[in-house]
Amino acid sequence: MQSTQSMGPGRTLLAGFVAVVLAALSSTALAQIKIGVTISTTGPAASLGIPEKNAIALLPREIAGQKVDYVVLDDASDTTQTVTNTRKLISEEKVDAIIGSTTTPNSLAMLNVLGEGKTAAISLASSNRIIEPMDANRAWMFKTPQTDTMMAIAIAEDMVRKGIKSMAYLGFSDALGEAFHAEVVKFAELKHIKVVASERFSRNDNSVTGQVLKIMGAAPEAVVIGASGTPAALPVKTLAERGFKGRIYHNHGVASTDFLRVCGKQCDGTFLPTGPVMVAGQLPESNPIRKAALEFSKKYEAANGAGSVAAFASYAWDAGLLLQRAVPEALQKAKPGTPEFRAALRDALENVKNLPTTNGVVNMTRNDHLGLDQRARVMVQIRNGGWQYQAE
Repeated sequence: MQSTQSMGPGRTLLAGFVAVVLAALSSTALAQIKIGVTISTTGPAASLGIPEKNAIALLPREIAGQKVDYVVLDDASDTTQTVTNTRKLISEEKVDAIIGSTTTPNSLAMLNVLGEGKTAAISLASSNRIIEPMDANRAWMFKTPQTDTMMAIAIAEDMVRKGIKSMAYLGFSDALGEAFHAEVVKFAELKHIKVVASERFSRNDNSVTGQVLKIMGAAPEAVVIGASGTPAALPVKTLAERGFKGRIYHNHGVASTDFLRVCGKQCDGTFLPTGPVMVAGQLPESNPIRKAALEFSKKYEAANGAGSVAAFASYAWDAGLLLQRAVPEALQKAKPGTPEFRAALRDALENVKNLPTTNGVVNMTRNDHLGLDQRARVMVQIRNGGWQYQAE
């Protein structure tokens, strides 16, 4: 093999040039930021995961001068697949952070893997339990949706305003249903609202007639449905068919056009607490969230059609806003693709302050990996197949 010295001046210069180019390409590859995504685009939670995927497609492909690559995987609404995806994203794809998953059970299933892999994730699910109580694994988990606590308070306060004294609960028989039940019951009791019945159903059930008959027998003035996505339409339809005349409240996980389509006219007149983004154009001009919510709504509907905005799409978009704030800070401390960058990115997410998103103004702390206050939720009524803002 020829030495560089025996190649002659021209070849020596060429070899030097090639070495510089290769070094530059290597540096560029190292600097590329990889964001993993595990969401439920198939299975029972697909009506939530598909809008999330649509929003991911709109996220910027460059942040602070660095190329961003999104590796999107479907977890099929399954906790086991979510764990598999999370491990793959961390160990094989070497991602710098993860967005996901869609549901509470899936997000909870990720915690141990995140702690082991020391990689931050931003969940798109609701339960407080995803980020509380803070521990070594949850130190790597953040979230964008409003907590069950915030929404349960909104429901309880609305019941008080309407003079409701008794309620029943019908929710999923999983982590989401149990977590929302705990919060709804807690705040109902604080407001002296009696819980007269509590029933469960599976996301895959085709009938809830038995549960509804038990609820009807208890004669509550209101029913709270602790479910998300299109499966949450089943209890509403069954209550309507059985002639329930009381007030119906949903979990905030139903805020999508798919839910409205499946539930149809039987959902008209029902209520839910949700993010301000769902009624962005109806918010007062003084609302600090209005501008960011309107900007996202316009962008999303331009890509996916008029009226297509869904709360879960906004949660994915807000995860992107968090990363856009945190990445430049992390880049000052380390290069992408390294453990040091992943740690710096986690720290930067924890330090996000005064960030307007489509759902609220985010102020993270060491023990609060959501960072939203009560401005992040509004009460809306489903009316004529749309969302109607209810001023308090």
